[in-house]
Amino acid sequence: MGHLPDLIVVLGPTGSGKSSLALDIAVHFSGEIVNCDSVQLYRGLDIGAAKTPTQERRGIPHHLIDILHPADHYTAGDYARAGRSVVAEIAGRRRIPVVAGGTGFYLRALLEGLSESPERDPELRARLTGRPGEVLHRYLRRLDPAAAARIHPNDKNKQIRAIEICLLSRRPLTDLFAENPIRKLEGFRVWKVGLDPDTDRLAERLNLRCVRMFEAGIVNEVRGILQSGVSRDAKSLSSIGYREALGFLEGRLSIEEAVELTQVATRQYAKRQRTWFRKEPDVLWLRSFGDDQELVNLAIHHLEVGIK
Repeated sequence: MGHLPDLIVVLGPTGSGKSSLALDIAVHFSGEIVNCDSVQLYRGLDIGAAKTPTQERRGIPHHLIDILHPADHYTAGDYARAGRSVVAEIAGRRRIPVVAGGTGFYLRALLEGLSESPERDPELRARLTGRPGEVLHRYLRRLDPAAAARIHPNDKNKQIRAIEICLLSRRPLTDLFAENPIRKLEGFRVWKVGLDPDTDRLAERLNLRCVRMFEAGIVNEVRGILQSGVSRDAKSLSSIGYREALGFLEGRLSIEEAVELTQVATRQYAKRQRTWFRKEPDVLWLRSFGDDQELVNLAIHHLEVGIK
């Protein structure tokens, strides 16, 4: 019997060079990229999502990018189902899926599965949306302390969804997810490569990237999305960079404040990603950026030893 098909995962904090490393790996191993970044799923959200431009993809197919309208709602369960379909299709062509991205919950749903959750309740969500984030967080701590510890107090969208699930299912979100109706992914040998560059150097890169996002026109990108009829309350526009650009357009922030708040939020997000991914088992951790050629060579050598 031949061995199971291989699946490669490139993970790490935002700005660490996952897309670059994943592309080098895909070229070397005849792979195809599978996006695992929640913002890159949306069409029109290009600058803030740091999508690799089509002309720089070196002919490598990219999947699960630009598949959603900015007004669409999408869950980790939706991603798990779509992702499993895509990786099976790629493997069926005898190519290697290379999953790359920093949305840890989506990656966990893809690999480990998760529980089915109740449908959204518009009336309940409307009541919760009008409440301040700190009030929501206190409420969630009473309903599910473990979920409250994982969700940042400023992340209203995740807090609202967690509270909604707790109230509709009449049980803690943590308990519901422990049941795992979407089971662990089977039928693949999974190889994980993680990027963990120096914290200060990463912060410098992230600060510069945020400046360049605004120089590249993220404000105009948001303006165009709004002009197309998308609500300012769309989940996609709550993403880092987009919500700050929206604040500038609405006159609540100066451009300097928008850039600075984006830098702070991005650094905080990178810190939360590091914390999340440290719990991921069986990862080859590499202490540099994905565009470091020495690191690329090391990652490919490690994978070559296992993939035979």
